[in-house]
Amino acid sequence: MFHRLCSSLSRSSLIFPKPLKSPPFLLPLPRPLSLRPTLSFSSFKMSDTNNNNPSSPTKPETLRSLESHLGSPFTTEPIIPPPNQLIIVISGPSGVGKDAVINKLRESRQNLHFVVTATTRPMRPGEVHGKDYFFVTRDNFLSMVQNEELLEYALVYGEYKGIPKKQIREFMSKGEDIVLRVDIQGAQTLRRILGDSGVFVFLVAESEAAMVERLVDRKTESQEELLVRVATAREEVRHLKSFDYVVVNAKGRLDDAVRRVEAIIDAEKSKVHQRVVRI
Repeated sequence: MFHRLCSSLSRSSLIFPKPLKSPPFLLPLPRPLSLRPTLSFSSFKMSDTNNNNPSSPTKPETLRSLESHLGSPFTTEPIIPPPNQLIIVISGPSGVGKDAVINKLRESRQNLHFVVTATTRPMRPGEVHGKDYFFVTRDNFLSMVQNEELLEYALVYGEYKGIPKKQIREFMSKGEDIVLRVDIQGAQTLRRILGDSGVFVFLVAESEAAMVERLVDRKTESQEELLVRVATAREEVRHLKSFDYVVVNAKGRLDDAVRRVEAIIDAEKSKVHQRVVRI
């Protein structure tokens, strides 16, 4: 029997199977975990929050060390100087609500001085001398012109209007911004005097029809005077491009117009290259 078994094995010639490739579904063995310690953000906290470690420097010590390495102490002075004072010139045709915008701006914004213009025209109902205008005689006004007391002046609809220099200098020295309300002719004169040092804002109504309706609603002019004002207003709108900004004062949207003027002032205050006013 043993002989048969051996003969059988010899005839079958033992064959050992070849090693199989790793099946595709077998995952490789994971790499051994790193034993290196990991750093957390908490290990970089300022030393003054970890009082249990006497070897860590305190915040004052760290600051002194930084100053020593940089070669100069840290200053508490502002990084940028305070913004310069501005002269804001608000103008526009008759009937666009210049006085309404300025009066609202006066209520909502501090550190603004609204220059009171001198004029020879008669006082209208509700106006206050010294607040709305300085109402002066023609002789007094011409005396101010001769003494060079006015920054600019003009003859408008047969009456003189002018801006006293003294007010501007006095309140700019106190750190206040100056707001000037002038007609288009006055704005053109101020542009020649101030150049780019002034901020020129042009007020307009939402449409020509709305502007004319406001003039009619004022009931302060005769039919002939009204015709002159409307014709002049049409011409004045063409000067818009000589201004820096334009603001629409739509009916019932006075607050929006005032906010836009305030945004202009804020933008000018944030400029890297500030306007410099010299009078």
